[in-house]
Amino acid sequence: MNAKTSTLPSAATFPGPRATAGGVPPKRMARRLPVRRIWPTWVLFTVQSGIFVGFVALWEVAAMTGLIDTFFWSKPSAIASTMVIFFTEGSALTDIVYTFRSTILGFILGTSLGAVLGMSFWWSRNYALIMQPYVICLESIPKLALAPLIILVFGMGLASKVAIATALTLVVSTLTAYSGVQAVDRDQEKLFYSLGASRWQVFTKLVAPSCIPWIISILRVNIGLALTGSIVGEFVASQYGLGRTILYAGQTYEIALVWVAVLVLSGLSMIMYVGVSWLERYLQKGIIR
Repeated sequence: MNAKTSTLPSAATFPGPRATAGGVPPKRMARRLPVRRIWPTWVLFTVQSGIFVGFVALWEVAAMTGLIDTFFWSKPSAIASTMVIFFTEGSALTDIVYTFRSTILGFILGTSLGAVLGMSFWWSRNYALIMQPYVICLESIPKLALAPLIILVFGMGLASKVAIATALTLVVSTLTAYSGVQAVDRDQEKLFYSLGASRWQVFTKLVAPSCIPWIISILRVNIGLALTGSIVGEFVASQYGLGRTILYAGQTYEIALVWVAVLVLSGLSMIMYVGVSWLERYLQKGIIR
């Protein structure tokens, strides 16, 4: 029977430092870490623009050659002409301001109330244990399914959209702030009490500052949730808003108008996301200082 050949790598596969004539191995070359260079901003912008232009051109060519059905997908040229009409003759400014206002109000209310509620759990463990199942239950409930009920309670105006946006952001902010409360250093808390601090002083000087980074970390998520709540509220019942425009265009099979509203909504969400990112960096600098 022939002996099986070994599959283990031999010493020649990974050669080590060879000894010199004097028997002293040479110094091993230090391996440098790979350098990951970031391209200049103009290069990144050029590549991004090229991808977008290429996608639009491919879409237009596919629509002109019949590869895609323009009834369902429309085409960029029709979308561009519809966008001009939407901004010159339609209610673009009214819809944008309406959606923006409900989103910002829901974002502020949901984040603020959720942060206060989450930090309030620090005052009593019994209170936290009592309220925790209700918070978790509220988190598990699909809030969007409650949108028709919220519309019936608050009406078709701005208040119902703000209420839905607040409901989506409230629970997330509460759980995040409560996680910050649980992460407070207990040794520092004991030190405060040993120095004669009151509970209010411990809360304002230790607990609240410790929870602020946790609350800041949830801002970007909350702005997206608030926008989602506003759009869903406009889908259910509304007289204005980009969500109402998308719903109307879908019901009348104006696909180009649907794309226009979606593009405007995407631009609005990017502006708000950049604004919240700037606010986050500003608050973080204030905490570091």
